[in-house]
Amino acid sequence: MGMDESELVVNGMTCAHCERTLRTELSEVPGVVGVDADATSGRVRLQHTSPVERAAVESAVTEAGYTVLSWTTDQL
Repeated sequence: MGMDESELVVNGMTCAHCERTLRTELSEVPGVVGVDADATSGRVRLQHTSPVERAAVESAVTEAGYTVLSWTTDQL
């Protein structure tokens, strides 16, 4: 089973606490096995072993208090 990666740009992430919050929320999305959030760039990289629903990812980001601005890769 291969690993896919998707990357998105998130608005509102400003610090390490923001990174942890997003990692926690996004880790709960079915299919996501890894999350790397970078407040400096505003980018979040998702590692997943199965397709994940874009709506589920965006909902998790919103639940954490942030907004998805764009997807820089589209592996979903």
